[in-house]
Amino acid sequence: MNFEAILFDCDGVLVDSEPITHGVLRDQLAESGWDMPIDECMRHFIGRTVRSQAALIESRTGRPLTDEWMARFYARRDELLRAHLQPIDGALDAVRAAHAHTGGRIACASGADRGKLLLQLAKVGLTEWFGPHVFSGHDLPRSKPFPDVYLAAAQSVGIAPERCLVIEDTPTGVQAGVAAWRRAPPCGRCGRARAMRRRCAMRAPRSCSIRCANWPGCGARRRLRQRCRSGLARSYNTV
Repeated sequence: MNFEAILFDCDGVLVDSEPITHGVLRDQLAESGWDMPIDECMRHFIGRTVRSQAALIESRTGRPLTDEWMARFYARRDELLRAHLQPIDGALDAVRAAHAHTGGRIACASGADRGKLLLQLAKVGLTEWFGPHVFSGHDLPRSKPFPDVYLAAAQSVGIAPERCLVIEDTPTGVQAGVAAWRRAPPCGRCGRARAMRRRCAMRAPRSCSIRCANWPGCGARRRLRQRCRSGLARSYNTV
């Protein structure tokens, strides 16, 4: 299938924000009484909003998750993102090539809050490529794994959801893409992809490159960079 638009997630796909964000979150949760290694924190929270895990946080800390707590977390997180955020290797070239390949029909659809999303795109020089086509799940009735943010993104670029390629890196995000009747198949060559396919209960082609461009150890990352040097391939279904 030749896709007519490309919809990117942000965290972990375009920017290497997860270690920063979850490092701040881990520290603040430790201060509140829930101390854990960073890997455990990422297992609990990657692909999910902090507020969606309020019951879990409150059960572990014995304290309510207040607006003041969240405001403090956002401020600390954003300070470190401004200072240290870097793009995912190959992401800038991929976005430029996707923009050229689709005639500008690209969008960024994230489960992150809008303030963080805009900060990150500006920090790594991607704002101009997405223009007004930037969507946060916080601004919609439901965030990922529900499809709302991808449906809004598809509508904004004027392409039917089933003609859009979704680029994701978490089971939650893939579920959102599947729910919006898009193809978001991960690369069949890495164990994380196989686990995601099982969790999403989806039958997907095993050949893929751009869809898992940021997954280390999966050779698709190298192929994506090679493609970006000469423009995206005509069909995103083949390697």
